[in-house]
Amino acid sequence: MAVVREFTLPDLGEGLTGAEIVRWLVQVGDVVAVDQPVVEVETAKAMVDVPCPYAGVVTARFGEEGTELPVGAPLLTVADSGASGEPDAVGGRVEAEAEAEGSGNVLVGYGTAAPAERRRRVRPANGEVTAKPAEGPVPVISPLVRRLARQHGIDLRQLVGSGPEGLILRADVERAAVPRTAAETPGERDGERGGERVPLRGVRGAVADKLARSRREIPDATCWVDADATELLAARTAMNATGGPKISVLALLARICTAALARFPDLNATVDMEHREVVRLGEVHLGFAAQTDRGLVVPVVRDAHTRSVEGLAAEMARLTEAARAGTLSPADLTGGTFTLNNYGVFGVDGSTPIINHPEAAMLGVGRIAAKPWVHDGELAVRQVVQLSFTFDHRVCDGGTAGGFLRYVADCVEQPSVLLRAL
Repeated sequence: MAVVREFTLPDLGEGLTGAEIVRWLVQVGDVVAVDQPVVEVETAKAMVDVPCPYAGVVTARFGEEGTELPVGAPLLTVADSGASGEPDAVGGRVEAEAEAEGSGNVLVGYGTAAPAERRRRVRPANGEVTAKPAEGPVPVISPLVRRLARQHGIDLRQLVGSGPEGLILRADVERAAVPRTAAETPGERDGERGGERVPLRGVRGAVADKLARSRREIPDATCWVDADATELLAARTAMNATGGPKISVLALLARICTAALARFPDLNATVDMEHREVVRLGEVHLGFAAQTDRGLVVPVVRDAHTRSVEGLAAEMARLTEAARAGTLSPADLTGGTFTLNNYGVFGVDGSTPIINHPEAAMLGVGRIAAKPWVHDGELAVRQVVQLSFTFDHRVCDGGTAGGFLRYVADCVEQPSVLLRAL
C-alpha cells in the first residue's frame, strides 16, 4: 500500500514568508530521490532550487508557474510503498543512492556544494528514472533566461546560443523576441495605451520596497568631492605586479572605507526610532552594489574590517560571480552595515546614492577619467574621480560626514595615508 507524503514550501530563512514558483523541475509521475530539486522558486533575496526530503513517485503538484505561495503551503505529494514492509523497487533504490551520495537536506543555492559531476535524469522504456553523468558539455541556461523565454513564448530548444559552448544568453532570447513584440498591437499587450505592466516581484520588488522605505524614513543629505586618483591607480599597478592575487580598485576603496569607518564609527550604525537610539555597530559588514541580469543586488562582505585588501578582493570577486550566476543566498544579501556603490562602471561621473535601509550611509564612486588638475602647483592631466557621500542626518551632522569623505579622498589621493592608519 502506497504511503503519500505531502511536501510543503519550507522556511527559506532570513525572515522570508513566501516565494514565487518560477519553474517546476518534475512532472506528475516522475520518480524523485531524497533531496532531489523539484521546483525552482524566487524569493525576495535569491533564486532557489528547493529539494524534496522524500523519495518516491510525484502524485500531485500545487501551484502553476508564476504563482506565489506562502511558507507552509503544499508544494507536491510523493507516494512510496514503504507501508508494505518491503522497500519499493524504485523508491528504495533511489533512497539508497541518495544515502550513498550523501543527503544534505539543504536548499540548493543556500551553501550546498555542487556535485562532482553534472547529472541528468534519463527515462528508459520501462519508465524508471536513473541518473548518469551528462555526455559532453551542456549549455546551462540561467533562471532569468528561462523565465524571459517563457514570458515571450520562445522555445529555447529552437535557439542557437551565442555564449561559450553554445550557451543561450539573455541577448539571444531578446533578439528572438523582437519580431514577436513588434508584430503585437497595443491592444494585445498588457497595460493601458499600449504600455506594458511589469510585476514588482522577487528581487526587483524587494529593492523597490527598500528604496521607497529609505526615502520615507531617512532624512538623508549628500556631499561630494573630486579627488586625484592617479596615485591610487599607480599603487594598484604596483601591487598587481608582484604576481599575487589581482587587486581591484573597488577592493582598494573597500579597504579605505573600513579604515574611514574606524575613525568615524557614527556612520557604521542604524537608527532605532522605537527606542529613539542610534545603534553603533561593532562589525563592518560591507555591501557593494552589483548589476546583474536580474537587476541591482547588494552582496555583503562579512567582517570586512578584519580583511586585508587581498582578502577583500577575493571575497568581492566570489560574490560578484555568484551574483551574476544567480546563486547568491539570502545570507549573502542581508546584514550589511555600510554600502559602497561604484556607479562609475556605467560611465557616469556623479550621483546621489539612496541609502540602503536600515544602514546610515553610502559612498558612491564615479568613473575615473583623465581631466585637467592642478598638481604640485602646475596644470596637469590627472586621473580624477568624484566621490559622493549620502548619510542619515539623524546619526551625525555635516562635520562628521565631511570628515569621513575628506579622509576617504585623502587616502585616494595619497595611499600612504591609509598605510599610516594600519
